[in-house]
Amino acid sequence: MDIERNQDISSPEIPVIDLSNTNEELVARAVVKASEEWGIFQVVNHGIPTELIKRLQEVGTHFFELPETEKEAVARPKDSMDIEGYRTMYQKDIGGRDPWVDHLFHRIWPPSKVSYRFWPKNPQEYIEVNEEYTSHIKKLSEKIMEWLSEGLGLQREALKEGLGGETVEYLMKINYYPPCPDSGLVVGAPAHTDYNGITLLVANELLGLQAFKDNHWIDAKYTTSAIIVIIGDQFLRMSNGKYKSGEHRAIMDKQKTRMSWPVFVESNLDHVFGPLPELITGDDNVPKFKSYAYKDYKFRKLKELLLD
Repeated sequence: MDIERNQDISSPEIPVIDLSNTNEELVARAVVKASEEWGIFQVVNHGIPTELIKRLQEVGTHFFELPETEKEAVARPKDSMDIEGYRTMYQKDIGGRDPWVDHLFHRIWPPSKVSYRFWPKNPQEYIEVNEEYTSHIKKLSEKIMEWLSEGLGLQREALKEGLGGETVEYLMKINYYPPCPDSGLVVGAPAHTDYNGITLLVANELLGLQAFKDNHWIDAKYTTSAIIVIIGDQFLRMSNGKYKSGEHRAIMDKQKTRMSWPVFVESNLDHVFGPLPELITGDDNVPKFKSYAYKDYKFRKLKELLLD
C-alpha cells in the first residue's frame, strides 16, 4: 500500500557536511552518521571548483537545447542491451504516473569503458569539461568511500575493493525535466533507491529532489555548488545493513526546466558483491544479505523479483 508520504514542515533537514573542516575525524564521523541515519546528505567545500560545476551544467544544458535531430546523433541504439546514449522516456511507472524526463547516459571511468560514441560533440568543449569533472568526482567519491570503510572498522580501501577495485565504473547521467503544467499527473523520478554503491549529484537551482525519512518526504535545499551524496543498495548490502540506501524521488516544476547530473559509482556487471567478509565475524554478525553478480541484482530489482 502506498501511503501518502508528504513533506512535514517540522521534519529535520537533510544533513549538510562541510568538508573544509580541518578536523578530518569529525568530518568522517558526520559522513558515517548521515549514511547510517539518512542514506543521503550534501557536501560543501568539497574541492571541486565552482566554475567547473557551472561549466558542466552549461555544456549539458546546451546539448539538451539542441534540435532533436542533433541529440539523436548520440541516441541509445534501439537494439542495445546497455543504457548508454540519449533517450526520451515518457512512459508510465508502476503507479500509472508518467516519468517526465529525457536523459543521457555515458560512462566516464575507467578509460577502457569510455565510449565517446555517446558523448555529445556539440558543444565542442563537452568532452574536455566532463573529463576534468571526472578527475575531481572520482577523487571525492574515493575519499567518501574511505571514510565509510573506516566507519565499518575496516581498512580505507575496503568498500572500493568490495565494489571491484580498479574495475569500478563511473556512469554520468544527465536528467532533463521539462516544465509540466500538471505536476499531479507526472513525476520526474518515482520513489526509489539506487542500485549502485554511491551516487554524487549536482543540479540546477530547481533541485526538486526529496528524501524519505521517518515517513515523510523532505526537500533537499538548494545550496550553490553543493554535491548531493546518495548511498545505494550495493553499500547497504556490503555494509551488512549498517549504511542506509537512501530512498528519494524527483518532483516536477510547472514553469521551469529542472536538470540534474548524477554520477553513479558501481561495480562492473559481472562483479559479485555482498556483505564484506571482514564484517561476518561470528554468530553475532551473520550475513543479512545474499551475494549477487551485479547484473543479476539489477535484473531482479528491475523486474521486481524477490531479493534475499
